[in-house]
Amino acid sequence: MLAEIQSKLGKAAKLADRNMSEIALIAVSKQQPDARIDSALEAGLRIFGENRVQEAQGRWQPRRLLFPDLELHLIGPLQSNKAGDAVALFDVIHTLDRPKIARALKIEMDKQNRQLPCFIQVNTGDEPQKAGIAPTEVPEFYRLCRSEIGLDILGLMCIPPIDEEAAMHFALLKTLVDKLSLPKLSMGMSGDYEEAIAFGATHIRVGSALFGARP
Repeated sequence: MLAEIQSKLGKAAKLADRNMSEIALIAVSKQQPDARIDSALEAGLRIFGENRVQEAQGRWQPRRLLFPDLELHLIGPLQSNKAGDAVALFDVIHTLDRPKIARALKIEMDKQNRQLPCFIQVNTGDEPQKAGIAPTEVPEFYRLCRSEIGLDILGLMCIPPIDEEAAMHFALLKTLVDKLSLPKLSMGMSGDYEEAIAFGATHIRVGSALFGARP
């Protein structure tokens, strides 16, 4: 599966006149069996995404000792009481979505002397059940996180509504990131990562297409 994804990634990058080296493949390992995780590591994958801090701790703390070049990305919602654990374990946070979390993360980063780059999660579909900042509020939230709180904001992230064309959401996120002059876009999953690459994705989050369906 990895070879197929890398081939599609390469073709999509070429069509978009982009370099493959600009695009990070995040292997979404949440709820996957250990055997599949170990196979991915043996195949050379080193960037992994997890949704839950506690699950990730059990999976990755022992593997960190074996693979010091691991890069772990938090791609699921974060509660403020887990900020300390998240800062200790992860290398990048993709789901910054409210001032309380931003402040909690900064406190922990200073305490642990680990300044993690972050993505602001944008609720591009304005879905009430979904986390993320409303598109109209992104500039102000970015200013708060960057200037007032002092976080390193790398870019923006979105998860398009499942019942809408992903392209319009990728286009919106690209417009927002360009207005803020940010370098990175975390968007695109198993079913639409090729399209996301066409709109400038720098981080794609691929789970089932890489590992197969979760048990």
